[in-house]
Amino acid sequence: MTDEIQRPSEDPTVSRGRSASRSRSSRPTLRTWIVGGIVGCLLLIGGTAAGLADRVEPTGVEQTAATASANPTAASSPPPDPSANSSADPSPTVAPPEAVSVVVSSTTDTTARALLGTIAVKGKAPKTGYERTSMFGTAWLDADRNGCDTRNDILARDLTDVAKAGNCRVVSGNLLSPFTASPIAFVRGQDTSALVQIDHVVSLSNAWQTGAQQLTQAQRISLANDPINLLAVDGRSNAQKGDGDTATWLPSNKAFRCGYVARQISVKATYGLWVTPAEHDAMTRVLHACPDEPALTSPFAPEPAPAPEPAPAPETYYENCTAVRVAGAAPIHRGQPGYSTRLDRDGDGVACDS
Repeated sequence: MTDEIQRPSEDPTVSRGRSASRSRSSRPTLRTWIVGGIVGCLLLIGGTAAGLADRVEPTGVEQTAATASANPTAASSPPPDPSANSSADPSPTVAPPEAVSVVVSSTTDTTARALLGTIAVKGKAPKTGYERTSMFGTAWLDADRNGCDTRNDILARDLTDVAKAGNCRVVSGNLLSPFTASPIAFVRGQDTSALVQIDHVVSLSNAWQTGAQQLTQAQRISLANDPINLLAVDGRSNAQKGDGDTATWLPSNKAFRCGYVARQISVKATYGLWVTPAEHDAMTRVLHACPDEPALTSPFAPEPAPAPEPAPAPETYYENCTAVRVAGAAPIHRGQPGYSTRLDRDGDGVACDS
């Protein structure tokens, strides 16, 4: 005998209600169409905006950040020296005309020791507000307006066996670093240029804290590019010095210390800067061994004014020979002050001779 499963009977009215409900839910209503249309439009607009955004190219800082993100090693690699392999002279930024010959004082025709005695002694001012470019101008301007930037001018001055690309750009040479007395072969390039650096003998930071805040912008640009304040030196010593003054740093080459201190004194006197008590004492100690070390005169100092022409002597006039004799000038020869044909009656070139 086959077993049958007994199913409960359903209420016909319930069955019809469920069927009707399923029938109604399966048909989309007007409200469903409206909501669906709005959602679709929003998705379409969003997708279009996203597509446009994806096609916008980043610029400036954003582009740099994007590149660094895509290539993690890019940020850690130093930028190439754009002039390392160029054969043409760069176009230096020319300093404004007023940036030259604006020194505070050109009275440095004396010894460094005597000049030190004219410099004020007081403590450092705060470093607040110091910023290299805004306060002292773009690095390595063409301050003397000779067509070459200051760095190449100093390299050409201090190196020997100089080779240039064009009229200005020094590409190689030999330096005997004054700070160490050690030779360095300079070859311009991304990995080699920094072996030779240009030192500000009075660092710009030190200058800012010892009076340069009171200088005009043109005077600070002159200070930053003045040849008496610049030396080609080995990069290692320049890094060790930092912004130190005589009290905190001196060259390891003792034979150069007198000349080095004389330069610092000359720069400070030229631009009206002061020295700290410790700096003054350290300078005095160094100059004790070389009391006759001369100070330096800035090439930016104006030429001394020519001596005035002597005033012309007043014209000598005698009313007659009696006046000549009273003055003790008789006789008067032709060409002498007071001679006149009126007094030389016989015309022999001698007046009042009788």
